[in-house]
Amino acid sequence: MFSLQTIFGSGKQFYALLDEAADAAHDAAKALHMMMREPDREPALDAFKLARQRERATSDKIGKALVDSFITPIEREDIEALGSALYKIPKQIEKFADRYSLAVQHLEGIDFAPRSAMLEQASAVVQEMVHDLSRLDIDRMTKLNEKLRAIENEADRLMLELYRDIYSGKLDSQQMFLLKEFFEILEKAIDRCREAGVVAYQIVLKNS
Repeated sequence: MFSLQTIFGSGKQFYALLDEAADAAHDAAKALHMMMREPDREPALDAFKLARQRERATSDKIGKALVDSFITPIEREDIEALGSALYKIPKQIEKFADRYSLAVQHLEGIDFAPRSAMLEQASAVVQEMVHDLSRLDIDRMTKLNEKLRAIENEADRLMLELYRDIYSGKLDSQQMFLLKEFFEILEKAIDRCREAGVVAYQIVLKNS
């Protein structure tokens, strides 16, 4: 049986659930950066599995709350879109971590830390945007959106440097393949952050 507060309340639980999703995404990015800063250690995947489980559980809660609640603080489609965008961030990060753990012996001397740091920065901005969502402060959200775009632009610049390394002739064919694959996964993870940020920005733009 639904409580009257659930049916006719303000729907603020959605902001809390979206905060949980953004926190899980950021935790996954932090775990990856920590892994890349310590390449000599055996990769541990528990943190990524946990972040994905938290994200999946939160996504399920959001879906159930949308069914149970009569009132939502913002449009249902926007809640679904942001929840879906946040869900994809730790999923992409876990993909990198899983593959890295299998191929680490072939990646000696390749430094993923600078780009994983950018992913952590991007996820931190997304976390801020989601946490500030309920304020509907367009000036604040515009600044964060610009910050996220700058991180994405810098990541694109680093990708160009990567391709110079790939085609320099200094790497064997296996390293060339792995380098390209892993950096493209990281680039896609940053893109996922950018997509989530755009959704959050558009929500505030629409409701402010």
